Amino acid sequence: MTDSTSAIDRRLAPFHQFGVNLGLERIQTLLAALGSPHRSVPIIHVAGTNGKGSVCAYLSSILRDAGYRVGRYTSPHLVDWNERICIDNAPISTEDALSVIDRAIAAIDPNLPIPTQFEIVTAAMWLYFAESQVDIAVIEVGLGGRLDATNVCDRPLATVITSIAYEHWQQLGDTIAKIAGEKAGILKLGCPAIIGTLPPAAMSVVAARVDALNCPVIWVKPAVPSQAPQNGSKVASGSDFLPWVESAGVCYPLALLGEMQLTNSAIAVATIQILRQTGWQISDIAIGAGMAGTRWLGRIQWTKWQAHHLLIDGAHNPAAAIALRQYVDTLDRPISWTIGMLTTKAHQEIFQALLRPGDRLYLVPVPDHSSADLDLLADLARSVCPVLKSIETYPDLGTGLAAATTAVETHQPVLCGSLYLLGYFLKLEQSDNLG
Repeated sequence: MTDSTSAIDRRLAPFHQFGVNLGLERIQTLLAALGSPHRSVPIIHVAGTNGKGSVCAYLSSILRDAGYRVGRYTSPHLVDWNERICIDNAPISTEDALSVIDRAIAAIDPNLPIPTQFEIVTAAMWLYFAESQVDIAVIEVGLGGRLDATNVCDRPLATVITSIAYEHWQQLGDTIAKIAGEKAGILKLGCPAIIGTLPPAAMSVVAARVDALNCPVIWVKPAVPSQAPQNGSKVASGSDFLPWVESAGVCYPLALLGEMQLTNSAIAVATIQILRQTGWQISDIAIGAGMAGTRWLGRIQWTKWQAHHLLIDGAHNPAAAIALRQYVDTLDRPISWTIGMLTTKAHQEIFQALLRPGDRLYLVPVPDHSSADLDLLADLARSVCPVLKSIETYPDLGTGLAAATTAVETHQPVLCGSLYLLGYFLKLEQSDNLG
């Protein structure tokens, strides 16, 4: 654990007990006590099952390259709390984070229901962005949408729903339609909506909500491959080796990997087009440079571990696992999976998406979280894919990865299954303690 994460964790620790408790009353009361800082921050609000973080990363990068001062709020963090609150892609300093968190805590009325940890951090974010006078903030929904603590702005510049799949059913409902209803809760009367590819059950719910609120809407289609323009080097420095795509008449390079980025990037471009229509000055050159410069940690990302090329990704729900499998299929090699999952995840569906005959599976715990039982996961994996080359369990990530890379000549090592597991890996990688 880094010093910054440790310091912020200590400050927030008393509020961890309140867990996930969706609702807007506590955050609205807290923000009112702080002078309603959220009312002075123009926002783009982004919900969805997968793709939220990538879309937020694209948007903040493009807007920064267009010359605007851009706030970005995302969750969860992988390494440091500071990652969640950024201005111009630079994480908040620990000193500033502790300052705004302390002010949010001081504003709590002890005679009223106590805010959750996420609500306190969200209130601190609004304070920081308002006082830093950002031109615009890109705000990712924490969970769901309708009752999420970020859903307190009446007039966002645009609302985005990236995707909808079956996840967090414990809080959002046990059908795709119910989950869609919660995510569509970020849509506002007359505010533009940008919607990604949705399953039919979700599409009907979101479309009905769009109609009821009279939202101008863009139903986004994935970007398509394109040739780099002749002046491509001027459009996006460093984009020489990136694939180029086209969406809504704009050509741009793609820095993030995976087929789903065709949709995620197109969603970002459609959102930028909405801003352009209302007077925001964002050139095609800024779009190209912003896309080329986009970075998003831990999502289909190549890294090095003990001199081996290692692919890491969250793949923490079935839709994300399908996207990862689509990418690794392009590698044309069997996979050595190092996987850890939380108890609350759809284990069978994730295994069905990922595992193929000849793959190897190395199961590890997710440290400091409710980790699924490894022996039960091993039994489940055998039933899902009986022709795996091997299935083994390990007591910690380091030994699991060491085993997974023994067959590196024939199998490609991939670490996935939980964003918390990736965060743990990245922390250890930074401190050179892994293995």
